[in-house]
Parts: sequence; C-alpha cells; structure tokens
Amino acid sequence: MTRPPLASLLAPALLGLSLTALTTPPAQALEGDASAPIEVEANQLDLDDRAGTAIYTGDVDIRQGSMHLTGDRVEIRRNASGELSHAIATGERAYIEQQPAPDEPLVRGWGRTIVYYVAERRVELIDRAELHQGGDTFDGGYLEYFLDRRVVQARSEAEGVQERQRVRMTLQPEQ
Repeated sequence: MTRPPLASLLAPALLGLSLTALTTPPAQALEGDASAPIEVEANQLDLDDRAGTAIYTGDVDIRQGSMHLTGDRVEIRRNASGELSHAIATGERAYIEQQPAPDEPLVRGWGRTIVYYVAERRVELIDRAELHQGGDTFDGGYLEYFLDRRVVQARSEAEGVQERQRVRMTLQPEQ
C-alpha cells in the first residue's frame, strides 16, 4: 500500500478547519486561502495510513493563507472512505484564527480542546473556551459554533471538565 502524500491528508483538514464561515459564507473567504501552501511545524509526526490518522505533537503550528491553528497536539482523522472526518487540537490554550474577508475583523477561538467536525461544519471549543470576532466575545466551559447557520451555543459545563465556567458574552453596538 502506498502512502498518500502528506499534503493530501492535510489539505482537506486545513480547508475544513478554516473558520471562514464564522462570519460569511465559505465562498466569500479570502481569495487564495484554499490555494495557499500548507505550512506545518511540530516536534513530531505520527502518520498511520491504516488508522487514517496524522498526529502532530510538540508546539504544533499549522498555517494556510489567513488560517492559523496551534496546539500542543493536533490529530487529524479520516473516515473509512478516506475523507477527513474531524480534527482535534489540544493544549493549555489551543488556538484557531481566520481572516474571513479583507474588510472584516479576524475571528479567533481558544480552548483546551478544539474539535472540527467536517461533515457537520461544526466547531467545538472546550474548557476555557473563547470566541472573538471584532469586539464581540463569547466565553464559557463549552462553545459550539455551527458554521453555515452562524449559531453559537454556549454552556458553563463541558463533559470531562471539573470546573464550571460561567457563560459570558460581550456584544459591541453596531456603528
């Protein structure tokens, strides 16, 4: 069995991890993000073609165009058909950001765990979760963002997290 090029495993993951749809439909993302080179830095990579996983560890930094994902560990999983099913970034403060359009503010998200479910186009920010867009912020133990519908669901508790983290939201008035 030949191993697929690393870029073929990463490309759909990074395109899917893009937070483009947090503020605009995917077609309005920064032009060139999807065709930009994928740059990955980590201390270690464990690639398992049979299991459909690529696990990066040690100060992981992934960039493609305006998208940036960091964590102590990033795991990318494929389903039985070889398609990306989800990506999980973990760390004391895993981080994801995207510039949705040249005239829109940067969207940033943090959590001890960030999970992106490709088929559902859904992002989970878990434990000390924060989502920032311009001056608007959402904080809590668990934030779930449905990319296409632009729906945020926030909870003070997350599964497996010991401490309650009250939900807080700050919205800036329209100018």
